[in-house]
Amino acid sequence: MRRIPSVAEFATQRSDMVERQLRRRGIVDERVLDAMEAVPRERFVPEAYRRRAYADSALPIGYGQTISQPWIVAAICEGLALQGDETVLEVGTGSGYSAAVIAQLAREVATIERVDELAAAARRTLAELGIGKVEVIVGDGSAGLPERAAFEAIAVHATAPSPPPTLIAQLAPGGRLVAPIASTSADMLTVFRRLGDEVDPETGRGLESRVIGPCRFVPLIGSEGFPE
Repeated sequence: MRRIPSVAEFATQRSDMVERQLRRRGIVDERVLDAMEAVPRERFVPEAYRRRAYADSALPIGYGQTISQPWIVAAICEGLALQGDETVLEVGTGSGYSAAVIAQLAREVATIERVDELAAAARRTLAELGIGKVEVIVGDGSAGLPERAAFEAIAVHATAPSPPPTLIAQLAPGGRLVAPIASTSADMLTVFRRLGDEVDPETGRGLESRVIGPCRFVPLIGSEGFPE
């Protein structure tokens, strides 16, 4: 069995990842790059895959879920355009890695996971790393947290069949939602910005959208996603 790299070796791999996988591939927000370098991705990867923590790929974390490749996490964070004082809703906690990165960029994060075991593991890892600005909630992420709205930013880590109206309704005016949207050819990672009080996701009225690029995610399961 090959040995697991040391903390210092992982830190070197992390710096290389930021330079080669992110900066050279178009991630320009320095706050996002700093956040990606600050969070030890290896702590969120199962031990069997820890040596590959900084590979340019998604990795399995159990229960049919994955930790997204680093570029995708950075692209979502860049699309959210966080300045540091936002309350962010995240749909699909998974390992907790993305929430840990977002926590470096925002005031607080509420993240929803539908798998109890993944939520518990994410809480443990976040606590071990002393990341206290993240609340992990078990539930139907596609329904969001209407009682806590409005959010300045929402990140969705699962493919939705269309722009999710309930989540868009929970955006503050001017807020950004980043989500992969299913299409006939590929999932398309898309940024939606709510322009004002009046919004209609079906027609696009009151929304501004921009496609970041093609991606691949697990499906969004829930009341406003795909059936389980």
